[in-house]
Amino acid sequence: MSKKSTALPEASITVQVPFHDVDMMEIVWHGHYLKYFEIARGALLDTFSYNYREMKESGYGWPVVDVHLRYVKPARLGQVLKVTAKLKEYDLRLKIEYRIEDAQTGERLTKGHTVMVPVDMKTGELYLGTPPILYEKLGRDS
Repeated sequence: MSKKSTALPEASITVQVPFHDVDMMEIVWHGHYLKYFEIARGALLDTFSYNYREMKESGYGWPVVDVHLRYVKPARLGQVLKVTAKLKEYDLRLKIEYRIEDAQTGERLTKGHTVMVPVDMKTGELYLGTPPILYEKLGRDS
C-alpha cells in the first residue's frame, strides 16, 4: 500500500521581462505581475491535470474572486524572473500563493495570492462545497 503525499503541489516558471511589459523607466508596470501569476498558476494546475480546459470539461469554472499583491522591489527590463505558484488551500476554494524572485540571485521582488471558487457551469451558481473531481485530481480523500 502506497502513502499519498501530504505536500501540496507547486510549480515554477521563468519569464524574461519583455520591453512591452515596462514603463518609460524600464520598470515592470504593476498590472503585469498578475500576468506572471497567471502563467505560473497554469503551470501549477497542469501538475495535477486540472487546468482550465479540464475544469470546463468537469463542469466547473473557477473564477478568481480575490487577489493580493505585495511589491517588494521592482522587476526591470530584461531581468529573468522565477515565478512560483503553490497551492495552499483546496477545501471550498483554491488559494494559491505566489513568489516572484530574481532567477539568478533569488532576491524576492513580489509576493501575493489569489483565491478561486467553484462555479457550476450549467447554472452559473457558486458551488457550495468542494467538487469531488478536485479531490480526485489532487489524489486526496474528501
